[in-house]
Amino acid sequence: MNASLSPPPQETIEADVARALAEDLGDGDATAALLPDVPETAYLLCKEDAVVCGGPWFDAVHRRLDPDVRIDWQAHEGEQVAAGSVLAILSGRSRALVSAERTALNFMQTLSGTATATAAHVRAVSGTRTRILDTRKTLPGLRLAQKYAVRAGGGENHRIGLYDAVMLKENHVRVAGSVTAAIAAARAHAPNLPLIVEVETLDQLREALDAGCTRILIDDFDAATRREAVRIAQAPPYAGRIPLEVSGSVQLDALRAIAEDGVDCISIGALTKHVRAVDLSMKLGPPPG
Repeated sequence: MNASLSPPPQETIEADVARALAEDLGDGDATAALLPDVPETAYLLCKEDAVVCGGPWFDAVHRRLDPDVRIDWQAHEGEQVAAGSVLAILSGRSRALVSAERTALNFMQTLSGTATATAAHVRAVSGTRTRILDTRKTLPGLRLAQKYAVRAGGGENHRIGLYDAVMLKENHVRVAGSVTAAIAAARAHAPNLPLIVEVETLDQLREALDAGCTRILIDDFDAATRREAVRIAQAPPYAGRIPLEVSGSVQLDALRAIAEDGVDCISIGALTKHVRAVDLSMKLGPPPG
């Protein structure tokens, strides 16, 4: 485990695992019952280049079915590995190993997929000031797991849910009457929460900068307007104190140009929404070689 990467609380992981095993095992594994229940070894194989993520869930699945299983990790969380890498070697009871296999792999392949996609986006902006953020567009029930995977891939979390930040968007501003009025209402209602404000024009940007907030979201600005927004936010009297965030259908091949415009962060729903599972398998027996 990468010491700087903290997974969600263990009770959250255990709850994720309990739900997943319940839907897969039901009242028992009818196929595993055909096997002699004897000591066995197995190994976890990564079949493509990937960033490893999901070990805490993989461990919890196996230990729920066999508390005495031994899992020796050959790669740590957040590590980039090559195709053909053996990620872990397991020693335990044969029935428990095969019963845990699919559920454990489902966690690993999904979270490694999120981490791998995030790492690609982080690489695209390497050397710039821009940070890659996730969004709330996560798989239901796996938000904390996927946000952990984003961190494993080198990204950062935007907000966890609707409770830990105030985010003013077009409809909030419209009802309040102006950006300034919306910010004032938000500060009065939740003075201790981070405040993120979406603006649609440069005039609204100046309003948000004058009123003050935690971060300003410039959504769907064209390149020229985006660069002007950066210039305004970084010039006196604002001096770059309030970060600018870009969001809205940002594609990987466009990231570099946006980052080079000088924005502070780019939030990307595709990191957690467009999940492409990493190709993993678990095989009984010792690893090859």
